Amino acid sequence: MIVVTGVSGALGGAVLDGLRAVDGLEVAGASSSGDGTAVRRADFDRPETLETAFKGAEVLVFVSAGYAEDDVVLARHRAVVRAATAAGVRHVIYTSLAASGERLTIALAHRWTEARLAEAPFDVTVLRNGLYAEMPAELALSGAGFAAENGVFPAPFGQGRVSVVAREDLADVAVRVAAEAWEDVKSGGARRHAGRTYELEGVDAVGGDELAEVLSEVLGRPVTYLPVSLGDARPMLAGLEGYRAGHTVSTFANIGAGLLEAGHSDLPAFLPAPRPVRDLITAAVKTGLRSWPAR
Repeated sequence: MIVVTGVSGALGGAVLDGLRAVDGLEVAGASSSGDGTAVRRADFDRPETLETAFKGAEVLVFVSAGYAEDDVVLARHRAVVRAATAAGVRHVIYTSLAASGERLTIALAHRWTEARLAEAPFDVTVLRNGLYAEMPAELALSGAGFAAENGVFPAPFGQGRVSVVAREDLADVAVRVAAEAWEDVKSGGARRHAGRTYELEGVDAVGGDELAEVLSEVLGRPVTYLPVSLGDARPMLAGLEGYRAGHTVSTFANIGAGLLEAGHSDLPAFLPAPRPVRDLITAAVKTGLRSWPAR
């Protein structure tokens, strides 16, 4: 059996759907709101739920616990590793963070988790996922109103660009790796993905100029990119939890420093034609603008 955690989220849900579409697989989802039938209950903040949720799983797709304070994420991930060990899981596939994000504040929990998994008694595959295309799309959408009125898109990117990837592409890779890992466990053959780390960076990068071009296309008027300082950007983050604001500033700073543009990606080895992120960003902005009258 393959168990997928975090299936109430977009990535985990897409992985679960993809695996269920593969003939011959026995698959179960797990989430904090699981009812124990269609989806098992696996609450990372309640470690006592995890071993039961993982029972019978040969392969576990461990979707990261997501945004929270670092100590909270570490506690959650420690509990998953311990429960997977106790449940006798044979192979864990972990969704981590791509190498280009090494200096981001969110990297700490991912690298710590990779180290804990490496110490565990089961096989491990690390999927180092690139940043989602939704990130620049949301930023473009947040600036669309100002751009529509003033023809300017202000953002704290400097002249940097960020490599981004379609979440659906990452789900497709996870489905393939999990299905093949399960086949290898069941057959007793060569374990193709055991001990492997795959850098699933986006093959396309966007910066302020590209997002201004998207806004120009969607709004039907010329929009130019205006770089702003991190200090000027901080007031825009008012109301966010402290850790979210910190992670956001870290992302902006890394883009501006030119550190989030990937130099290598294993994504094309799995997907010869990754989804074009520029199209995804444009579509997301168009969809978001349709809700403007209700805002």
